Amino acid sequence: MTDSNPQMRNKIIPIKLPSQVIFKDIIGQGSAMQRIFRIVEKVAECDTTIMLNGETGTGKGLIARAIHEASDRNGNSFIQINCGATPEGLLESEFFGYRRGAFTGATSDKVGKFEMAKGGTIFLDEIGDMSADLQVKVLRVLEEGEFERVGGNQTIKSDARIVAATHRDLEEEVQKGNFREDLFYRLYVIPIMLPTLKERKSDIPFLVSHFLEQFGRKVDSQIVAVSDAAMKILMNYSWPGNVRELKNIIERLVVLHESETILPEDLPEKLRIENDRVAQHKLEARGDGISFSTAVNEFEKALIISALEKTNWIKNRAAQLLKIKRTTLVEKIKRYNLEKDSEEDR
Repeated sequence: MTDSNPQMRNKIIPIKLPSQVIFKDIIGQGSAMQRIFRIVEKVAECDTTIMLNGETGTGKGLIARAIHEASDRNGNSFIQINCGATPEGLLESEFFGYRRGAFTGATSDKVGKFEMAKGGTIFLDEIGDMSADLQVKVLRVLEEGEFERVGGNQTIKSDARIVAATHRDLEEEVQKGNFREDLFYRLYVIPIMLPTLKERKSDIPFLVSHFLEQFGRKVDSQIVAVSDAAMKILMNYSWPGNVRELKNIIERLVVLHESETILPEDLPEKLRIENDRVAQHKLEARGDGISFSTAVNEFEKALIISALEKTNWIKNRAAQLLKIKRTTLVEKIKRYNLEKDSEEDR
């Protein structure tokens, strides 16, 4: 059923994906991501080591794969290993493989990631979490292009392009003595800093649309719109978990939501609380002044919305919370055009 309320007409925004196939899974219409796309296209064809920097959830893995897909190595393997998620004792054997009998349980030879990535790309995620001993071995691969399996003595040549990533400040880790300086400079040939979602807020509507469509196909969701008020909250949120956090929230809404439109009250409370804080901050007088009447009206509107959301839009309870008459609240709801078409007069 189509909603006639102007506040409920924020239909799913059609996604205009970049024309290049390599970016088909990366949503980025704003200047920050367009800049990243241009860098990827420039560095893809060389074999130089790439260092991806960025907070958790900014899409470092997607960019690493895009670099591989845009290169002439795309016919070979793209191998990923998370240095932070793999137990320290297993990292070396995961990287370089091992010979039978190298340690208890090694009943046969095993090929490591660097061998598996021959002719392709190996993506070392969270490389800042590697131990000092393993840093030495990775440095050798970068400098000499060779290694030995654990427990073996045969030198194996490496023909893998290395793309590394970290959320840490590796320069600071070098100063602290936690990361080798020589390895740092070997990795930081071409550093790429990925923007946070907070720095690319113009992409949020496109990302929301993309995830609604993506998850909607899986569960046959009936969500077809995001209200203007709900989108404003999504835009105002700081997104400490970046795109990954937004993706998880949209998936939750698609699975649990039962109507066609996402409203403010459907969003997690932490998003609504932060939105209220942002609204309050905007009301503060600036150096060039602010309209007193506008500030009062915006503050009143924010209070009414907060009360209605806390009481599930039950006007009697919202009026009691605000300590005003129900008739007064109804008048103000109409004045600020906060009425929902589906809302019964309660």
